[in-house]
Amino acid sequence: MPTYQHDKSLQQAPWNKGKLIGQKAPLKVSEVWEIRVRLQITHQIRELAMFNLAIDSKLRACDLVKLKVRDICHGSQILHRATIMQQKTHRPVQFEITSLTRQAIGSWLTKASLRNDNYLFPSRVHGSPHITTRQYARIVHRWISDIDLDASMYGTDSLRRTKASLIYKRTKNLRAVQILLGHTKLESTVRYLGTDVDDALELAEQTEI
Repeated sequence: MPTYQHDKSLQQAPWNKGKLIGQKAPLKVSEVWEIRVRLQITHQIRELAMFNLAIDSKLRACDLVKLKVRDICHGSQILHRATIMQQKTHRPVQFEITSLTRQAIGSWLTKASLRNDNYLFPSRVHGSPHITTRQYARIVHRWISDIDLDASMYGTDSLRRTKASLIYKRTKNLRAVQILLGHTKLESTVRYLGTDVDDALELAEQTEI
């Protein structure tokens, strides 16, 4: 039988080569508004709807890109609350849609003439029914770069983490954040937010000897 010498040049480079690995930072409230206002004044209607909904919904990228109009609308009415089945956990998660987000989505639906069975963010690339997570990641990268943040420190998960982190900081209610993120275990929420470390340091800072 013929033998073949292993050619290292044919090996694919590791997916994480040259990349910073770890949790991506959430956005600050001021940074959320900086991106939001930039999208408003440049009339980027689709991206404003996408950004606002990403912040409100706290959905993973894989769930956000697959949203259909019917997931967030009842007839012509945009819902105040919506429920979807998560791709990762196969469990339902509910999220709020604030007035600002409903307004942005309404403008996008009108401009794009989308029907109930259409994907909310259809792809502009032939052969793909909705934007891919890779396309979404590139869009988020541009948002971050446009406000002069280090894009390597942020990603699509930053938008999922932003409101959840703020809610926890204001309420310290881990159970509520667990529900909003659709986590099955409280320990997952603790790790996701890094609350054990943050809270321990906060307690230490408040304790003088």
